[in-house]
Amino acid sequence: MRVKKVGDLYQLTFMPRFFPVSCYLLERKDELVLIDAALPYSTKAILQTAAKIGKPITNLILTHAHSDHIGALDDLKAAIPGLNVSISARDSLLLKGDASLQPGEPDSPIRGGVPKKIKTKPDFLLEEGDRIGSLEVIFTPGHTPGSISLYDVHSQFLIAGDAFHTRGGMAVSGTLKLLFPFPALATWNKQSALESAVKLRNLHPKLLAVGHGRMVADPLEAMDKAIWKGEKKLESVKTLE
Repeated sequence: MRVKKVGDLYQLTFMPRFFPVSCYLLERKDELVLIDAALPYSTKAILQTAAKIGKPITNLILTHAHSDHIGALDDLKAAIPGLNVSISARDSLLLKGDASLQPGEPDSPIRGGVPKKIKTKPDFLLEEGDRIGSLEVIFTPGHTPGSISLYDVHSQFLIAGDAFHTRGGMAVSGTLKLLFPFPALATWNKQSALESAVKLRNLHPKLLAVGHGRMVADPLEAMDKAIWKGEKKLESVKTLE
């Protein structure tokens, strides 16, 4: 595991050379907020990092319910007394293994690692605009129907889950990058993903933190390029259809 710190945000990256999977610890005065739960074997490293920081993890917020973001969920819930687990109301269905579409959603199959044996039930179901401390919930469907991102209104840091990835070059979820194709292959709806990416860019974040790849400071130019490339590729697909 690799740990990198920017401001009060710690990025914990597992398998950094091959298939980087990141979760985040956000440090507050008396506590830590964990964003995503990485892989099943990540529990010990997450707890050890929190112990080194010297503060308890009180909240775990899941950006979406794919298996590489909820892997250590059950073990963390068991290990941390009183841990509050939050996820979007929409992806709480996916967390239970329900990959069916809801009325009005685009008719695209839900892709990626859908959990099958998660025991933990969320304590809170999140909607657009909800706040957990300084973190504002931004509803960003596309990678999954209920994906969310978290915008820190104090630091203007954006933790975007898989709405973007930076491994192999920054890309919007759903835009295939040959050096790291997995987020695109696991994306539910490319049009929704692009709309969510524009929404996030318009927040003017000072730092972009993602589930796969390095954090990027002053990311607006790179986000613009990624959105432009995503739009061009989607237009090409529509033309062929």
